[in-house]
Amino acid sequence: MRVTGTHFNYFMICHRKLWLFANGIQMEHVSELVEMGKLIHETSYPGRSSKFEEVEIGGIKIDYYDAKSRVIHEIKKSDKIEKAHEMQLKYYIWVLEQYGIGGVSGVLEYPRLRKTEQVYLSNPDREEIPAMISDIEAIVLSDQCPEKVEMKMCKNCSYYDFCWSTEADL
Repeated sequence: MRVTGTHFNYFMICHRKLWLFANGIQMEHVSELVEMGKLIHETSYPGRSSKFEEVEIGGIKIDYYDAKSRVIHEIKKSDKIEKAHEMQLKYYIWVLEQYGIGGVSGVLEYPRLRKTEQVYLSNPDREEIPAMISDIEAIVLSDQCPEKVEMKMCKNCSYYDFCWSTEADL
């Protein structure tokens, strides 16, 4: 299976969300927060599409890659799950390295917060990512959906109603 950036991000956030998404239960299309994130992505840097390249390689899709500087630009709505964003970007860098493209770094951009974070792939990251990929594959290919785990971020998740609505609530 090809592990995408979305798989990697969801793995960092919630294993149940990862399994549901990867097994065809996708709720993002009904989420106002996801829609807002897409709007921020499309409108924050209007000239960016003409300046940078879109790269699809090894199952990942990078929207903004500056080939000259070897920098991936990743735009996010909020920094509430910054660790997941950071690891997703490190995964992109790792995939590029697997294809012989070295010296790449990344920038997480949070336009609404006027905040940026530089991201670099370390040797410990290089050792950790293959194990994480194996864990992602194990979750996705499992016959069983992981149990729900209540977290603060659940209420803002596009899968909230799917996970937390019960017939008793109706």
